Amino acid sequence: MPYVVDFVNVSTEGLESSPVAPALAGLRANEARYFKNKYDHVFTVQPAEDAGQTIDWVNRILQEERALVISSKPLEATAFQVENIRIAYVFYQNGLSINVMYTVDDAKKRAVGFKLSDGMEVPAELASQFKFARQKSKLAGTIRGSYFVIKGEY
Repeated sequence: MPYVVDFVNVSTEGLESSPVAPALAGLRANEARYFKNKYDHVFTVQPAEDAGQTIDWVNRILQEERALVISSKPLEATAFQVENIRIAYVFYQNGLSINVMYTVDDAKKRAVGFKLSDGMEVPAELASQFKFARQKSKLAGTIRGSYFVIKGEY
């Protein structure tokens, strides 16, 4: 069942099995606030078992672009389009959030972003390939993030 993410009253609903559930919920709420403020989009997620197509698309991009396979279990995902940007998010049990921003009409503006919830370690599969910058968030504490540019067509 889809869940509208509330960034005013942050909830761990759907993320309870994560060892960093409050921080992951804050990270998810931070993303919801961004899309509401920038695009007036209501950020809605669904359980991973109902979002196979979205998770498969993200996994395909990770595998084909960087030979990455995420070892953590996906808990939730969402996919939507705002303006000319196709967007997908997957939130993982270990506290990782992966987003794909894929412009429909401009191959030069496509990327995969990684965000680590406050308190989690850098996943082994990402540690050797990416450096993470820190960012402060009122909702999520300290977020560490990195990204790479997508070169292929998906």
